[in-house]
Amino acid sequence: MRNTWIICRKELDSYFVSWIAYVLLTLFAAAFGFFFWTLVTVFVVEGMEMQMRGQMYPMNLNEQIIRPLLMNVSVIGLFMIPLITMRLFAEEKRNGTIELLATSPIRDLEIIIGKWLAALILYSSLLLLTALNLAFLFRYGNPDWKPLAIAYLGLLLQAGALLAIGAFISTLTKNQIIAGAATFVVCLLLYVFGWVEGFETSTWAHVLAYTSVATHFDSFARGVIDSKDAIFYLTVIFLGLFFTARSMESLRWRS
Repeated sequence: MRNTWIICRKELDSYFVSWIAYVLLTLFAAAFGFFFWTLVTVFVVEGMEMQMRGQMYPMNLNEQIIRPLLMNVSVIGLFMIPLITMRLFAEEKRNGTIELLATSPIRDLEIIIGKWLAALILYSSLLLLTALNLAFLFRYGNPDWKPLAIAYLGLLLQAGALLAIGAFISTLTKNQIIAGAATFVVCLLLYVFGWVEGFETSTWAHVLAYTSVATHFDSFARGVIDSKDAIFYLTVIFLGLFFTARSMESLRWRS
């Protein structure tokens, strides 16, 4: 555990000492801020129009602002995650330090979990920024915090799964651009696989749709913890880290 935390701190230092973390934080905050401003504006305008027409239908902050907002965060993550993971192992291979890691007394699993955990902490920092915007909803409105907490849990599980896949892809090349592009394509496909059920009812379509990370986030976005969705994300995390370990093992044998 100590070695894992050392690797994790080393990765976090490399993120925050350089410009990487700050650029990601700025881009994420700008994108989230735009979506937040748009949804709040639409909510306010609809409320004013209802008052002008003398109509008073119940309006729900969780359903009309928070849920679609966090669905958009899930999409933004498709762009942020490849930028986080593309350097995890590809940079080590490019700099020639991967051989030092492969031949060090630190176990492969400690290296992998340390790097993956650092990436997850960085992504959690991005999500933490969203709390600044959502604080206004709690200041001037009365949203339910429980569905919000469950939705954030879903975002973390989804990110953990995609980060594990990105870590594995990063071990396959020493080119960070290739690693980032390949991770983005895989993440995008895993997001849109659910669309297949819209025009196909065959068994293979249902199986393909089940592998969609967006499909399994729907229940979290509604504020419901479904065990099958949590198990899906945890399984993807396990498989991603498992294949990363096998790739690292091959590097150790070649070193």
